[in-house]
Amino acid sequence: MKLLSVNIGRPRPNPWKGLQATGIDKRPVDGPVAVAAPGPKGTGAVGLAGDRVYDVKHHGGDDQAVYAYAREDLDTWETEMWRTLPNGVFGENLTTEGLDVNAALIGERWRIGPDVVLEVSCPRIPCGTFEGWLEEKGWIKRFTQAARPGTYLRVIEPGEIRAGDLVEVVHRPAHDVTVELVFRAMTSEPDLLPRLEAADALPEPDRAKARRRIAAQARKA
Repeated sequence: MKLLSVNIGRPRPNPWKGLQATGIDKRPVDGPVAVAAPGPKGTGAVGLAGDRVYDVKHHGGDDQAVYAYAREDLDTWETEMWRTLPNGVFGENLTTEGLDVNAALIGERWRIGPDVVLEVSCPRIPCGTFEGWLEEKGWIKRFTQAARPGTYLRVIEPGEIRAGDLVEVVHRPAHDVTVELVFRAMTSEPDLLPRLEAADALPEPDRAKARRRIAAQARKA
């Protein structure tokens, strides 16, 4: 398991959300990139030096410090979309090889290179910027149905990473709540929501949202 590329965003206009800019246009960079915990959401800061987000209400902060997507999943999308998808095109900071990102457990930890340890926190939920950037009609629905969301990660131990670094899973928690399961529960399969309670490392806003939805379902029953 390794990093194929480390990708940093280039600011682009964001007509899809009416914002001044978006950082979704991420491109591979040469050399090492510093990784550190960015702090609370709201500032635009993320985990990789030189990168940032502009929709500060919905993105960035410690729970969404780094976004990873598997090259294998990009390859599958290439076949389905009939187009070339370069590393970084989904807005991912890390394009991985040999790692089933969607099967990762919430709270699982990865060591990348000699220094950095990241923790799986939550899946990426698609938005209008993602659909507009790819210029794919109905993209949010297609992406949701496929349930290959990739994962956000927290920074546990800072350091530097670069393309070619090996990825090692150094901790797996004692539950079965995967990135894919959380994504399905939060999008298309609400019957799965009660299972999320077992994942202590799921961000508290997501846990609270799951509880509210469970309570709403109970009131309707």
